[in-house]
Amino acid sequence: MQAPSTSHPRPGPAARYWRRNLVLIGALLSLWFVVTFGVAFFARELRFELWGSPFSFWMAAQGALVVYLVIIGIYIWRMQRLDAELEAALDD
Repeated sequence: MQAPSTSHPRPGPAARYWRRNLVLIGALLSLWFVVTFGVAFFARELRFELWGSPFSFWMAAQGALVVYLVIIGIYIWRMQRLDAELEAALDD
């Protein structure tokens, strides 16, 4: 009788897909947190003007919305690539 192997089996395509998805979500949520709460927390220190308005006002009124749309776009783009990689791995 053989002793059980002490090395961990290599994760399958679905496990790698899920891990990469969680890393992506974690990174994008970190960016969301910094944009949402970081700028508001340091708003008084951000006393420079951007296109004629205070930066903190611009970031709250326009910049955060743009960043949120970029986050959504990055997630869609990256998940389409991950889905295609998973499909190719499962077809093999």
